[in-house]
Amino acid sequence: MTHPPAPTASAPSSASETPALSARNLFKVFGRAPQAAVDKLRSGSTRDEIADHGTAAVIDASFDVRPGEIFVIMGLSGSGKSTIIRMLNGLHEATAGSVEVQGDALTGVGASRLRGLRRDRLAMVFQHFALLPHRTVAANVAYPLELRGVGKTERLAKANEILGLVGLEGWGEKLPSALSGGMQQRVGIARALAADTDILLMDEAFSALDPLIRREMQEQLIELQRTLKKTIVFITHDLNEAMFLGDRIAVMRDGRIVQIGTPEDILTDPANDYVEQFVQDVDRARVLTAGNVMERPRPRVDASAGPRTALRQMRDAYMSAVYVTDRDRKPLGIVTDRDAMKLVRAGESSLLGRLKPVPQTVREDDVLMNLFVPSVESPLPLAVLDADGRLTGVIPRVTLLAALGPGPTSTEEITVLPQPLPSAEIDAVLDTPVAATENEGVR
Repeated sequence: MTHPPAPTASAPSSASETPALSARNLFKVFGRAPQAAVDKLRSGSTRDEIADHGTAAVIDASFDVRPGEIFVIMGLSGSGKSTIIRMLNGLHEATAGSVEVQGDALTGVGASRLRGLRRDRLAMVFQHFALLPHRTVAANVAYPLELRGVGKTERLAKANEILGLVGLEGWGEKLPSALSGGMQQRVGIARALAADTDILLMDEAFSALDPLIRREMQEQLIELQRTLKKTIVFITHDLNEAMFLGDRIAVMRDGRIVQIGTPEDILTDPANDYVEQFVQDVDRARVLTAGNVMERPRPRVDASAGPRTALRQMRDAYMSAVYVTDRDRKPLGIVTDRDAMKLVRAGESSLLGRLKPVPQTVREDDVLMNLFVPSVESPLPLAVLDADGRLTGVIPRVTLLAALGPGPTSTEEITVLPQPLPSAEIDAVLDTPVAATENEGVR
């Protein structure tokens, strides 16, 4: 059986940027003839076909991890994901291939150099907390600093500072046995942060926790990442966890990486039937964002336009309200067809006196699970703003609900606005002469 080529490593985000971690054509075979097994795998043999030579845990894996991202490696038990992370920090020696840390070789280096790379650049958080039971929480966190020769007063002060970051302020003098499982894992994360390395490797770090605690830890990791800007490689078998945490995800099956992409890429464009089946039951509300499902805000009227222009736009689009923006497309409010008609009848040339506040706004990167309450509270489609506060789209309620289904999201203009005024009534008003000509600028 011949396998398709493995996904190629992602290029760094800029030509001058060195990947935080780089893996090239990694193989790991456990057994009596690992190199012979690698040769056969390179020739297209399967795991089963090389069983006499050994067990292939990782087969031809290549990827780059960008500085500051959360890169999730996800797969079922036996897929090879935990073996990969152990090759990334040298706990397992690669049978073939290479690993670089910030441009420096990790594979093939001597023991002293390997210890230095682990101490200065890589920190590890394990599934089982591996705390020292006879030491206090603060002493556990301070342990990496102790190995570096940092004085006791300084390292304990640093440990207590980091405990505050992970929500354990005041727990430094307790023993690990006094803490819950979730709290003990926070200590494990704090210990890794105390090492002050640029890169964190997290192997199934939350999988032993209860669901509620697990979710809290996921959210806390996101907050820590926003604050500390660490590079994180996170191993999990839970697709929802991968989708929630990952900037990019590598999906593994039987030792091979079958797809690398953003959560949206993997959800909307799976590489093969395996990935498609894998993502079938994913919680889309935690993955898709407002920017993924929003529709173009049509029509949108510039504040310099008059009520006649707004009324005409609403008539042509069969809508009962439009967003009014300034020249930078920042929303100033909304105007309804009824209010615009009153302005026309009164001979007014400006919309500004009749604007209603924009009911709800969301950001392009807000996940759908955070949009349900604003959508229920808003009588209009949600206004979607970019990072600069410009109106880039709208999300009607029906579009939000449709996005949660397994099929592609709708791209049609769907509205849940109040029933528009009859066109004949609008035409009668628009045909009425006015003394002054309005500024008819529409953007």
